[in-house]
Amino acid sequence: MALATNSSPNHVPHLSEPLQLGDLTLRNRNIVASALRNRSVPTNVPNDLNLEYYVQRAKGGAGLIMTEGTLVSQQGTEWPHNPGIWSEEQVAGWKKITEAVHAHGTHMFCQLWHTGRVSHPDMEEQKRAGKPVPGPSSIAARGGRFRQLFGAPGYVTPTPIEDPWTIVEEFRHAANMAKKAGFDGVELHSASGYLIHQFLDHTANQRTDMWGGSVENRCRLGLEVLKAMIDVWGPARVGIKISPCGGYNDVGMPLPDTLHTYTYYLTQLGTLKPAYIQLVRHNPRFEATVPVDIGGTVQRVPRATPHDVLAVYAGIVRTRAAHLARGRTEAQLRGPAMPAPAADARNPSPTRVFVNGGLTPAEADALIAEDVVDGAAFATLWICNPDLQRRAERGLPLGKIVDYVTLYAAPEGKDLSYGYTDYPFADPDGCE
Repeated sequence: MALATNSSPNHVPHLSEPLQLGDLTLRNRNIVASALRNRSVPTNVPNDLNLEYYVQRAKGGAGLIMTEGTLVSQQGTEWPHNPGIWSEEQVAGWKKITEAVHAHGTHMFCQLWHTGRVSHPDMEEQKRAGKPVPGPSSIAARGGRFRQLFGAPGYVTPTPIEDPWTIVEEFRHAANMAKKAGFDGVELHSASGYLIHQFLDHTANQRTDMWGGSVENRCRLGLEVLKAMIDVWGPARVGIKISPCGGYNDVGMPLPDTLHTYTYYLTQLGTLKPAYIQLVRHNPRFEATVPVDIGGTVQRVPRATPHDVLAVYAGIVRTRAAHLARGRTEAQLRGPAMPAPAADARNPSPTRVFVNGGLTPAEADALIAEDVVDGAAFATLWICNPDLQRRAERGLPLGKIVDYVTLYAAPEGKDLSYGYTDYPFADPDGCE
C-alpha cells in the first residue's frame, strides 16, 4: 500500500494542533493513556524493554505520554512486575526513559497510583511491605479477577486505613521522586476503583470519621493528595484522572449520588487549577459484573452507572474557568447561578479537559473541533499502534491487538517483547 505523502491533507487536523498545557507546549493533543503492561521484570524497576516501549510511542508522534500506573509504595498492588516510584533505583530507571522520550520531542507525566482494597496479599511487594491489604473500610470488592495470581478481588477483606494522612505523604514522596526522575509532571490516578476512587464511592467507603460519610468527607483524600502533589510540582504540572461511571473493581453509586459527588469533586478540583482533568467515559469492554440476589436467584449484573460524562462534567471545569478568566471571584461563583460563557469561547482555563474511553482518532478530532475537550487519551490504540499519531494524520489503517492476554503479560513461552514492543510501524522511515 502506498503511503500518503507529507503534502497530503491531515486527516486529524485538530488532534494534531499544538496545545498549551500549563507552561508546557505539547506538539499535538494526542495523548498516550496509562495502560498496565507488567513488563518491569524481574522487579518493579523500569528496564530497557520499558524504555524501548515508551520511545517507540514518542517516535510515533505522541504529544504527551502518561506512564502506566506507577506505584507510590510497596503496600497496595495487585499486579506483578509493575513499576514503582518510591526508591532511588526506580528513579534511575525512569530517568533513562524520560531523557530518551524528551529527545524525540514528547513530554511525559508519571501517573501515581495505589490500588487499595484490590491489592493481592501474596504479591511480592505487598508481602515485603509487611502490612495488610488496605482500604477505606472493611468492605471487599466483588467482580474482576487477578491476572497472574490465584483468587479474585474480594476474596480478602481489606483492613481500614487508620490514618489516611499517611497515604497523602506517600503520594507526596512519589511526586518528589518523579521530579528527580525527570518527568514533566504527575497525574493522580483517581479512577478505576483504586484507592482514591474507593474513598470517593460510598459503596466502598463507609467510614464515620473526617474521611467518610458526607460528599465533602469522601472527596477529602483525593483533594488532599492532589494538594500535596501541587505542593511539589505547582498546579501547572499536575493532572488528575477520574471515571465517574465506575464499574471496574466494584465501584459505582446510584446516578443521583454520582452526580452529587462528582459535581462537588470537580468544582473543588477546579479551584486548585490543575493542568488538566482527564474524564474517562463508560467503556463496556471494561465493565465488571457482580453477583446480586434478584428474586431469590443470584445473578451477575453490570456494576457501572453509565451516563454522558462529557455532557455532564466537562462544562463544570470550563464554565468555572471561563467566569474566573472574566474576573469573577470564587465567592461570586458560590453565589447564584450565572449564565454559561458563549458556546464558541475557547477554554480560557489553565485547566484543560482530556477525554479517554473507547475513542477513535476521528471522534477525538471532532470533539476538539467542537471545543468539547482540549485533548484525547488513547490506551489500546497506542498499544497496538506505536505510531498512532502518524497513522491518524495520514488516514492509514490502524492495527489491532493480537491477543488481549498480552495487555498484562507475555504469554507463556513467549519473549517479553511479544505484544509489547513488536507491533509494527506503518512507515518506519517516516518517524523521528
